[in-house]
Amino acid sequence: MIELFRVTKSFGDQMVLNHLDLVIPTGKITAVIGPSGEGKSVLLRHIIGLLKPDMGRVVVDGEDITHMNRAELNRVRERFGFLFQNAALFDSMTVFENVAFPLQEKTRLTKAEIRDRVHEALEDVGLRDVDDKYPDELSGGMKKRVGLARALICNAMHRLISETHKRHGFTAVIVTHEVPAIFEICEYVAMLYKGRIQMRGTPDEIRNSEDPVVRQFITGELEGPLKFV
Repeated sequence: MIELFRVTKSFGDQMVLNHLDLVIPTGKITAVIGPSGEGKSVLLRHIIGLLKPDMGRVVVDGEDITHMNRAELNRVRERFGFLFQNAALFDSMTVFENVAFPLQEKTRLTKAEIRDRVHEALEDVGLRDVDDKYPDELSGGMKKRVGLARALICNAMHRLISETHKRHGFTAVIVTHEVPAIFEICEYVAMLYKGRIQMRGTPDEIRNSEDPVVRQFITGELEGPLKFV
């Protein structure tokens, strides 16, 4: 469905994507993982045509979108749907609206069901009676708790994605830090490191990889310089 051929992208002197190759199979869920700052969001922006590579090609369902004009890109984008998962709070929304946002955007739950789930998530992080407060009225610690409550709501979206995929068979690309939780719903995993795909495989292949970079990331040790063991 989606193919990237030797995609290269730099910002100033910093090369973010370095001759990257990746295939996203039709009708499957592929998760893109990797340490922070490795270019996962940049990769996603190339897939949907928001960024153009300095070199290389991006092909979506047989069409090379690399040199498309805006009208042509808009035609291709009509086939895409987007779901953003971010613990950062929207300043213009109340606490309740922030936590409820993923459910309101991507589910058909009733208002009562959404209200119950939001309050359950808030209570799980020790917050009550904060529905109508705005982020700038909260302490730093309370903001983190609200962010966590929304993250709990978003984690429930994994099951929704999986169930919806079974019904419709769409092609999905999930960019996430949620390892290993994401392995439960995806069929392929691609790890981005140093601007290239370090490894691509099934969740089991990633879990059992002997590649030191992959292994250290999965175990949470890939923060500083790589350690070969």
